[in-house]
Amino acid sequence: MSERYGYILLTDEKWWNRRYSQNKAGKKLQAFVRKGTVGPKNAELVFFYVKHPVKEIRGFGEFVERVKGHVDELWDKYGHETVFESRKEYVDFVQGRTKATFIRFKNLRLLSTPISLNVISQVVGIGRMPRGGRYINKEMARELI
Repeated sequence: MSERYGYILLTDEKWWNRRYSQNKAGKKLQAFVRKGTVGPKNAELVFFYVKHPVKEIRGFGEFVERVKGHVDELWDKYGHETVFESRKEYVDFVQGRTKATFIRFKNLRLLSTPISLNVISQVVGIGRMPRGGRYINKEMARELI
C-alpha cells in the first residue's frame, strides 16, 4: 500500500472559499501556492484542511504535479490557475520570497460533510495538523472520503 497516496494541505478559509467558487464556475485545473519549495512530490489526491477556526477537511482533488521555482516564472506560467485575483495579491502572499511551489490539481470535490479534526486525528493518528501538511496512505484516504 502506498504511504504517499494522499497529501493534506493546510489553507485559510478565505482561500478555500475562493478556490471552491472558481471550481463551481468551471475551473477544473487549479494550483495551490506554497511559500518556499515545499510540498508533496507525488500523490494521487490532495485534501484541503481549512485551518483555524473551523479545523476541518472540506474537499479534495486529484494531484497533477508539484512545480517549484522562481516566484515570477511560476506566476507567468501558472498564475491563472491560482486563487489570486492579481499579481500584486500573489506577491503580497509570498512575502518577498524568491522561490515558491505550485501544487497543481484537478477536479476539486466538496465533501458533503466536512471532516473534523477529531475524525482526522482518529484516522491519521495525530493530535494536531502539521503546518507543512501530511502524507496519508490509501487506507486513510478512503476512510476520510
